[in-house]
Amino acid sequence: MFDTLLIANRGEIACRVIQSARRLGIRTVAVYSDADAQSRHVALADSAVHIGPSPAQASYLDIERLTDAIRRSGANAVHPGYGFLSENADFAEAVAAAGAVFVGPPPDAIRAMGSKSNAKTIMERAGVPLVPGYHGGNQDPAFLSETAVSIGFPVLIKASAGGGGRGMRRVDSADEFDKALEGAKRESKSAFGDDTMLIEKFVSRPRHIEMQVFADSHGNVVHLFERDCSIQRRHQKVIEEAPAPGINTSVRDAMGAAATAAAKAIGYEGAGTVEFIVEGARVDQPDGFYFMEMNTRLQVEHPVTEMITGVDLVEWQLQVAAGESLPLAQDEIVATGHAVEVRLYAENPARNFMPQTGTLNHLRFPADSAHVRIDTGVREGDAVSMYYDPMIAKVIAWDRDRNSALRRMRTSLAATEVVGLNTNLSFLAAAAAHPSFIAAELETSFIETHLADLVPEAQPASNETLALAALSELLKYEAKATRDSTMSNDPHSPWRFGDAWRAMGSGEIELRFLDDDREVVLRARPDSNGYSVDLAGETTSIRGTLDESGALLAEVNGVRIAATVVGDGAMVQIVAHGHNHRLTRIDPMEAAAAGQALGGKLTAPMPGRIVAVNVADGEKVKAGQSLIVLEAMKMEHIIAAPSDGIVSAVRFAAGDQVNEGDELLAMADS
Repeated sequence: MFDTLLIANRGEIACRVIQSARRLGIRTVAVYSDADAQSRHVALADSAVHIGPSPAQASYLDIERLTDAIRRSGANAVHPGYGFLSENADFAEAVAAAGAVFVGPPPDAIRAMGSKSNAKTIMERAGVPLVPGYHGGNQDPAFLSETAVSIGFPVLIKASAGGGGRGMRRVDSADEFDKALEGAKRESKSAFGDDTMLIEKFVSRPRHIEMQVFADSHGNVVHLFERDCSIQRRHQKVIEEAPAPGINTSVRDAMGAAATAAAKAIGYEGAGTVEFIVEGARVDQPDGFYFMEMNTRLQVEHPVTEMITGVDLVEWQLQVAAGESLPLAQDEIVATGHAVEVRLYAENPARNFMPQTGTLNHLRFPADSAHVRIDTGVREGDAVSMYYDPMIAKVIAWDRDRNSALRRMRTSLAATEVVGLNTNLSFLAAAAAHPSFIAAELETSFIETHLADLVPEAQPASNETLALAALSELLKYEAKATRDSTMSNDPHSPWRFGDAWRAMGSGEIELRFLDDDREVVLRARPDSNGYSVDLAGETTSIRGTLDESGALLAEVNGVRIAATVVGDGAMVQIVAHGHNHRLTRIDPMEAAAAGQALGGKLTAPMPGRIVAVNVADGEKVKAGQSLIVLEAMKMEHIIAAPSDGIVSAVRFAAGDQVNEGDELLAMADS
């Protein structure tokens, strides 16, 4: 086994690898960019090496800097994690040249699967079923368009070198094809440096089911059962589970045989995942699945496999890389129970899941246990930056069956608290509780089909939320009055107690909040048990305690409620029952100043890089027309014209970096 392991990655996967390495007694070396100097994975590792500026291209994707770190650290093994250079054959060879072992498959196996078109050719020879399509080298747009017509719409345009949904477009008709191809090629070129495309038949009601495979250098190949990854948005997985609901033994055996055949066909070693697309109506048929691609690395969703098998996949990776045989034979690998994983992202579901940047001002997770696992690379106070994937954590729940595991997941999400930026936490909770998801009515369009249920329109603060907000403010007043009284020359003065005392009798305390654009005025009166507050024409009794961390133990009309209150200036956020509602405290002693939007200007919704400017000064545009393409958080975002008009000034050019709020261009009425 190795003495020193360098993890050529960051975030939660780096933390995850460090965990297993430490248990095995292996010294760990982290690498970090400028943005990650104070990150969790750096703090956990035994030592760390700085590898460059914040942009990934200048640090985590720079092979020369990483190999220099290997030599400087004395590492004799390198774990690539997932993403970045984990499936880069050149990096695997560079690791060997630097005198270390690459904890992954041989470079030739990576190259064989790195091209989707080449992979499909190999799989076809190995007898693995394929989706009808074109995977050849002719990249002439006219030829590809004709091929799509011959295959029959809808079709998928896919980047041959792609992954994670980048460089992928669904096309429903011939007149959409050219524009979709252009966008897919541009995105693929930017993300992977390769704009080779393949065309495939779009499978109706598809499910995304994948097999975890493992191989060693002694010719042994096994699978560790399947995972269902059908719940996706923009072709990126959001919820995964194992085993896949509805998969019977005959399908599992056929899929396992195809997956292991795929690994053997390329001389594979280590952990890999063979991904299949499954016809929803034929999920119980052994011939209802088709090969999509093979990921030659550890997957983000590997924890659900670990939870049902009891296997530490990172430990297996290290053992195989060290030349050892697989610890278990196929008939010794047993699946028990059911596991579900959700990916908690910094993103705004109400704005088409737009990634968010900012500081995690408050972060709480349920405690790890035999039933619940949290994989994260961040801590409270850390920042989610523009440079990397915005995933905050993975929440994994296990129990004896699917319904029990989902119940554990819903409880775990209700106990998760994130304040400081928008997240998909409420979206995940809604998905885990959706009747169709509970009924295992799974397909890759699940989110689009049920979007109105999963991302409902924002609702006004409930009476309970307002009661909790009022109580938190009143308790803060009490605490301040107590502090003031201890410092006063007359600590017994009734003016010091903040209880609405008046010379002619006790009065009211007025509390004012802004709930979105609605002003809410509450009037509270002290009573023998706490306070009475008027809510929606009814008197509500509130009392409780609030500690310095923001933990609020409240009693509202005799019902106990545990909540968290986080304040940032005038902002007050109430977290209760897994939901987060933001209010703005209005100080009646200050002048109300309403910020006015700058009319006629289009601004950057987040930091990023301009990849395309589609208009020029003086150009007439139509509502909805694409004006600028902004790349941020590894995705492209279209800045569209909000109405008909004339572009009066373009402020940036392709290649420019922009910050959130920067004016991209100015518009004038036509």
